[in-house]
Amino acid sequence: MSLVHHLPPGYTLVYPNREKQSSRTAKASVVAVLLLSAVVILAITIGGWNRLEGMTPLSFAWVLVYVLIAFYVSRWARGLLPVAASLATLLLVPLIVSLSGLGGTTWSERGGSGYGPVRTIFGGGGFSPGALSLLTIVLLVIQLALIVVCVRAFMQAWNIEAEVPESELTEAQRRNGSARSERSARAQGVHRR
Repeated sequence: MSLVHHLPPGYTLVYPNREKQSSRTAKASVVAVLLLSAVVILAITIGGWNRLEGMTPLSFAWVLVYVLIAFYVSRWARGLLPVAASLATLLLVPLIVSLSGLGGTTWSERGGSGYGPVRTIFGGGGFSPGALSLLTIVLLVIQLALIVVCVRAFMQAWNIEAEVPESELTEAQRRNGSARSERSARAQGVHRR
């Protein structure tokens, strides 16, 4: 069910928390960490293709979801921040298992005798087990950072809106487009009385 706002004539909606520099920085940080996570997951997936033991479809799905979340967060979708933090928490479990050896052997142990070479998705030589181990550690740190930046951004309340007379809009609000225009307001369910 969509929320319909009834604005009196001469008023517009503004999002005051989105105008803060800290909010813009937090949004950019979340997007950057999500995209960095997607790149590292993709690197591990492609560079260790034959060693992922059936996890490749899940890895590609994770990359796709992180990129989609980054796209929507860049458009101020605050509701996806807890989802991103939850996904990062879920990803921590297999990362810890693969680094600690709880599931058998670690990436770094797979370089010994008795293990075949790592192959990429394209059949060529993949990353060395040591490089895959290092990328896994990097991904673990990135996921911890993602949890922190998502929680911090969520606390900034980007969704708070206020009805403001158009005559009281600051020049910065007009220039940045933080106030909804008449056309975009109608498209999102805001109606004038």
